Amino acid sequence: MKVVKKKGLRKVRIKHNKTVLYIIIALIILLGVLIYYKNRIDVGEKEDGGEECVTAEDCVPASCCHSASCIPAAEAPSCEGIYCTAVCIPGTLDCGQGSCQCIKGKCGAVIK
Repeated sequence: MKVVKKKGLRKVRIKHNKTVLYIIIALIILLGVLIYYKNRIDVGEKEDGGEECVTAEDCVPASCCHSASCIPAAEAPSCEGIYCTAVCIPGTLDCGQGSCQCIKGKCGAVIK
């Protein structure tokens, strides 16, 4: 940016670099498009209608040990060879404190 005062002018004029201005506008538009598409993905618009489950049996704990959330059974972690502590941690599905449920088509943990 350059400040220029020509003879005969009462005000100071600021000259902008148009190339930088066009780049900034293009980046703002690109950022807007990225935010739009990220929000569409976060809302859960999937090609299969967004349904993860129909019944509670379609959902499983998200981790092998001390899970506090649930995921679709198709995405279940492989827990073969993993050993967990026998401690009942509050706020988890441990020791029957909660269960995986299908809530409005999404898997979720219901903690008692």
